[in-house]
Amino acid sequence: MSTAHGFEYEVRGDTVTITHHGRKATVLRGARAEEFLQDVSSDPQGAMARWTGNYKRGNERAAKQHPSNSR
Repeated sequence: MSTAHGFEYEVRGDTVTITHHGRKATVLRGARAEEFLQDVSSDPQGAMARWTGNYKRGNERAAKQHPSNSR
């Protein structure tokens, strides 16, 4: 099991379960699980965000320009 900023994944046989803050986000099996395990070794946070679909929702620019983030 590995963790990265709220994400965790667990490998059981040929199945990988990815959770985000303790809630199941996705389950990968077979070839997709193998591909994920190769991807996660280099960038765990980015890989888990991409594989769960929790990645760049389009509000990053608006958040960057918000007055509370201009410090």
